[in-house]
Amino acid sequence: MNILVVTGSPRKGGNTEILADAFAQAAKESGHEVTVRKLSRLKVGPCLACEYCFTHDGVCVQNDDMNEILLDVHKADMLVLASPIYWFDISAQIKCFIDRMYACAKTGFHITSAAMLLDSGSPGVYNAAQAQLKDICDYLKWENKGAFTAPGMVEKGSIYQSAALAQDVCGESVGMGPVSIWVPAFFYFILAITESTESCQ
Repeated sequence: MNILVVTGSPRKGGNTEILADAFAQAAKESGHEVTVRKLSRLKVGPCLACEYCFTHDGVCVQNDDMNEILLDVHKADMLVLASPIYWFDISAQIKCFIDRMYACAKTGFHITSAAMLLDSGSPGVYNAAQAQLKDICDYLKWENKGAFTAPGMVEKGSIYQSAALAQDVCGESVGMGPVSIWVPAFFYFILAITESTESCQ
């Protein structure tokens, strides 16, 4: 499976990007092809609603990094959106990316499923993001793979101490540390992608 992961935090090397890198590593280890695009390093402006893309085979009139990302979108089977929660919703950066996918509205998508990786300072602030994921998937007839949520992100690197990441596929506590140690905590996302796992019996 070809998986495109897009991160929407403006903070380079922050918790969202660490989370996305861990997911990408786990997916690659499961045999999938993974591309990670980090919007903190790219320029993606808001949609201009000009509909130039509708008369130019999905090419956007804006000459920024989104046109390159759209090449990845066209190849992807699954889209994973990684974002911090800012004021009860996804970041402005990831929203710009979502809006700019409008360029594919007429040409269509190769994507068949989508998921989110969300992190936040406070718990219970994910409703708007999860509703948006549901609406996108319902409208485009994509399979909704759900959202992984990690609250308690009070500073850069908090993700390494996240309780949400402290269990392996069998519910056992695991040591925290380098990404390679705690990637099994994404077991339900990997299950959703690979549709198989070893029994914990």
